[in-house]
Amino acid sequence: MKIETVEQLEAIYGQPQETSIVKETGWLTPEYRAIVEASPFAALATAGPEGLDCSPRGDLPGFVRVADERTLIMPDRRGNNRIDTLRNVVRDPRVALLFLVPGSGTTLRVNGRGTISAEPELLASFAVDGHAPRTALVIAIEAVYFQCARAIIRSKLWDPAAQVDPKSLPTAGRMLAAITEGRVGGEAYDTAWPIRAARTMW
Repeated sequence: MKIETVEQLEAIYGQPQETSIVKETGWLTPEYRAIVEASPFAALATAGPEGLDCSPRGDLPGFVRVADERTLIMPDRRGNNRIDTLRNVVRDPRVALLFLVPGSGTTLRVNGRGTISAEPELLASFAVDGHAPRTALVIAIEAVYFQCARAIIRSKLWDPAAQVDPKSLPTAGRMLAAITEGRVGGEAYDTAWPIRAARTMW
């Protein structure tokens, strides 16, 4: 049976517990702020005319700055220059963040609206080793709530015994070579990447 209405869904799932409702706020509580400031990684979701995008963002813990209880600022560190996320935000400001903290089962979700800033003084405040980001994403918070640990527990995400050997997975060079029939990527790409990444990290 295909589920096509909210009523059908609610008939299956029932109503959420009170704790699932009251945990949502329109601002960062001190407890929610502590999670943001401890997090070195977040997934950033956006939407645009071409479709959806979900991008990994990571830096030193607290890399997403709490400007105030209703505003977050995220530097746009160097990446692949596709700027899919930024293209989306320019045309549709809706953004969603999922913060993870290594070792913690609790994750934090933030929904809001983003604007892109290229203000020199702001960017300079995010400089690392003399390298400032080219832009920063300023997020006006609309909703914040924590997610319980079930997904982290089920996935054994932080369990060292569950870690996958990277050598068992295809490398970036191998994937590129397969897609382009050897024209791009390959072993040379994989050999050069760590040096290139270290040079362009910030």
